[in-house]
Amino acid sequence: MQLKSIIGWLEELAPPALQEDYDNSGLIAGTPGMEVTGVLVALDCTEAVLQEAISLGCNLVVAHHPIVFRGLKSLTGRNYVERTVIMALKHDIAIYAIHTNLDHVREGVNAALAARIGLQETRVLSPLKDRLCKLVVFVPHDSADSVRSAMFSAGAGSIGAYDQCSFNLEGSGTFRGGPDTHPFVGTPGSIHQEAETRIEVIMPRWRLQAVLGAMMAAHPYEEVAYDVYALENTSGDWGAGLIGRLPEPVPAAHFLAALKQDLQLACIRHTHLCRETIQNVALCGGAGSFLLTRAIAEGADVFVSADFKYHEFFDADNQIIIADIGHYESEQFTIGLLADRLRRKFNTFATHLTAVVTNPVHYF
Repeated sequence: MQLKSIIGWLEELAPPALQEDYDNSGLIAGTPGMEVTGVLVALDCTEAVLQEAISLGCNLVVAHHPIVFRGLKSLTGRNYVERTVIMALKHDIAIYAIHTNLDHVREGVNAALAARIGLQETRVLSPLKDRLCKLVVFVPHDSADSVRSAMFSAGAGSIGAYDQCSFNLEGSGTFRGGPDTHPFVGTPGSIHQEAETRIEVIMPRWRLQAVLGAMMAAHPYEEVAYDVYALENTSGDWGAGLIGRLPEPVPAAHFLAALKQDLQLACIRHTHLCRETIQNVALCGGAGSFLLTRAIAEGADVFVSADFKYHEFFDADNQIIIADIGHYESEQFTIGLLADRLRRKFNTFATHLTAVVTNPVHYF
């Protein structure tokens, strides 16, 4: 199995277009054509994780956090980032990071955390916008079905749980071909009027080129008339954080005790227990303070996340309980999520979960 096949699948799971501008998800070390002997999944790629990969015979580490966030101007081993990259190159180990793009897919990092808490009826807390586009194309009536099907097969026409969605309008188009044209219908030099169907479909922006290619290949015209529109619509499939409900309300103190036990936490930093019971739970794996106002607006009783600064706890303002469980702790179940998905998809190599605890924070 070549690395590029695994990368292709990972980028279907969490498209790179969903990552934040500051992020560095993707292939950090290695070549796409290399043969993969085994995969080690980790939250962080460190020297210890690479040593574990070597001992297991794995030459690919899939990590949530990128080991390289900013450009490296030299590789001299002066810090842990450079040492890790040098070690990976020396031992021909590929490193692939799947970070904020996995944060932003509904069945990603936050879904793994929500499952451990036992949330039901989950939805994206802060949906992303400006990730959709609309393609409009004009097709002769008799070819509409085949062109529409080609676009669907390439990834157009999905809206939530529905697929093969389109809008179709009957009309007529006119054109006149020049002397060097070979029109599908009509005669060069003469104006022709043709009964056509206007087909409208929406798709993620990152699927546009594939859909255009499929549409062009299926379209009978020598020159295809089409329009592409950028959309500001949000999608419930992508965004930051999740919100859901517990099966029944539980006392706030009991919720925190269960959270500590179920997530194997050393401690929880939290605000005043301003709610007697907890049922509506918002969460965000990793640093999630930017979503606090959204969690309040959505009526959450508690916001489970990490990396809140001292003054940010005041922002709860007795409207919600903040439960800061720690960065590593909030994302630790991502390892199992990725490993499970890889094992179900690929059976030509072994997939391992790291046994190395890469959490740099310790509690006394």
